[in-house]
Amino acid sequence: MKVEPTSVPEVLVLEPEVFGDARGFFFESYNRRRFAADTGLQVEFVQDNHSRSVRNVLRGLHYQIRQPQGKLIRVVAGEIWDVAVDLRRGSPHFGRWAAARLDSRSQRMLWIPPGFAHGFLVLSESADVLYKATDFYAPEHERTLLWNDPALGISWPLAGEPVMTGKDRRGLPLAGAETYA
Repeated sequence: MKVEPTSVPEVLVLEPEVFGDARGFFFESYNRRRFAADTGLQVEFVQDNHSRSVRNVLRGLHYQIRQPQGKLIRVVAGEIWDVAVDLRRGSPHFGRWAAARLDSRSQRMLWIPPGFAHGFLVLSESADVLYKATDFYAPEHERTLLWNDPALGISWPLAGEPVMTGKDRRGLPLAGAETYA
């Protein structure tokens, strides 16, 4: 597996080795030993999630103030712009974001460690996104960071307004958001 750091070094783009022929393809989407060897990280995933969204849906930027989740994101159909924002006050990258284009053709994945807000924008007609999480979903601890906060300056590849839930539209700007120590 090829591992590339992003502009926020703890956020990693993972490119698995894909074996393809006339029948199709095969690859290991996750192998704990290989993940640890290639990234240097020991993580335990406790929950898998699957979402399907249509073009211009923007989900996020979500995080849990308690029970923070590390996430391994991959797209099994379609294409997304995946974004992570560092919310760890002690980090030299606090308030910075990293992003990667993920799609079902390349099979690339994104590792987002605990302490980050996460969101994505669907670029294709629809997209199926799978992600593994290192802690369980806890709605009472979920928070939403404002997707278009000028202080963050995230470059979303979007023409017009995204399709979003009311909760996501009411996200807080970084200056007013709960963050990690």
